[in-house]
Amino acid sequence: MEIDSEPKFLWEDWMSAEQFIGPNTRLRTRPRLNAARWSGNIDAACRVAAVLADNAAKHGKAFYGNRIWLRLICLDESDDLVIEVDDADPDFPRFDEVATTAAVDGKPTGLWWVPHYRGRLSWRVKRNDADEVIGKTVQVVLPKTWPVD
Repeated sequence: MEIDSEPKFLWEDWMSAEQFIGPNTRLRTRPRLNAARWSGNIDAACRVAAVLADNAAKHGKAFYGNRIWLRLICLDESDDLVIEVDDADPDFPRFDEVATTAAVDGKPTGLWWVPHYRGRLSWRVKRNDADEVIGKTVQVVLPKTWPVD
């Protein structure tokens, strides 16, 4: 999803691609979403952000300085939340399988949380200003409300 208008809130920073990136992402995401006054489920958003960052560290490739980039974008009109994670690996093997089943060998993966919270998962190649491929962006759009099962 391309962001066409000025968002209500935008925060971007890097996370260290180490074994505690998931919990650290949760800890850093919560106060930003509170500050943004996002009206959605902050616990769900923190969990999804943590899973995306953790997956980038485990299955992707960190940028220089062992960095994975994280963005939180609150959309003005819909109040949906866009969570984006960038890593230096331009490939996302088996994306269609992971995006639709979120299970490996019958066991739910971390990305299982995305459809559970009615999020939309996508990815795209990341390019620099010279249009060179430098990695990928994995994006989840979470609605501010979602039905309870």
